Amino acid sequence: MPATERQPALADTIFVLNGPNINLLGMREPEIYGHETLDDIAGRLEDRARELGLVIDMRQSNHEGHLVDWLQEAQATGAKAVLLNAAALTHTSLALYDAIRAIKTPVIEVHLSNPAAREAYRHHSYVGMAAKGTIAGFGALSYTLALEAAARL
Repeated sequence: MPATERQPALADTIFVLNGPNINLLGMREPEIYGHETLDDIAGRLEDRARELGLVIDMRQSNHEGHLVDWLQEAQATGAKAVLLNAAALTHTSLALYDAIRAIKTPVIEVHLSNPAAREAYRHHSYVGMAAKGTIAGFGALSYTLALEAAARL
């Protein structure tokens, strides 16, 4: 690596954690979630992160426990922040609520759609109750907006 380039430290890392069914983006209900895939979003985030001097660690799981483990890992490794799209677990998971509250790493809740404008059961967010903030309703751009916010924390 040339001497002018700096290897980002763990403190420059943003974990981007995605919950159940987010692996199906682009195929699942595109009228709600859009046509972009998770890989499309990851590519755009990596480009923007590089411009901001940050590194993205993008992960997806359909299992709640993985998300809890990764939140704890973000804290343990000194990550700068976590962007969390917990998907349906947003509305049901006390485990995610407790995990977010247990760590000092700031967590930004991310949603492609606007849960407040959807079915009533989506209006309550355990993740949002514990997160630093929420960005929702802007489609794939929600992730980029959350990254911009995380960069300024």
